[in-house]
Amino acid sequence: MVEYDYVKTKREDVQQFEEKQLKYARPILKFFTKLNVWTYKASNGRIWNTFPGGYPICILGSKGAKSGEWREVALIHLPYNDKELLVASQGGMDRNPNWFYNVSANPDVEITVMGETRRMRARRVSDEEKAALWPHLLSLYPDFDEYQARTDRNIPVFMCDLV
Repeated sequence: MVEYDYVKTKREDVQQFEEKQLKYARPILKFFTKLNVWTYKASNGRIWNTFPGGYPICILGSKGAKSGEWREVALIHLPYNDKELLVASQGGMDRNPNWFYNVSANPDVEITVMGETRRMRARRVSDEEKAALWPHLLSLYPDFDEYQARTDRNIPVFMCDLV
């Protein structure tokens, strides 16, 4: 079991996913993500612009790692000064989300917030940078702490700069 000193939540306090849950959760998440992206873009960010709990979202656009096709996914909007942060948490599941591989292979991305699209370049932050950014990330979305406690996977964080 992997623990990080900056994560305050303990694994024993977090409900773990069961394989049966994951079997059904992944296709449902994929469907609702596509619907969310379509609705958000069609409304210029006026509809379906928050996740449950009122957390604002953004649309991440990236080129597919294998296909080269443009892919878009709704993520929690994580501004950091004039930059954007991306957290590949996938709720603390044991594998990275698909977009992680796309951004790793093709770091030139687009991030859309409320109808405004910015071209950016993503880079994965070091473990030290992640630890330093952790309080800021939790101020925007506190559940990240639970997600990191749930998995042995070191949840990747990307910092995106304007290009």
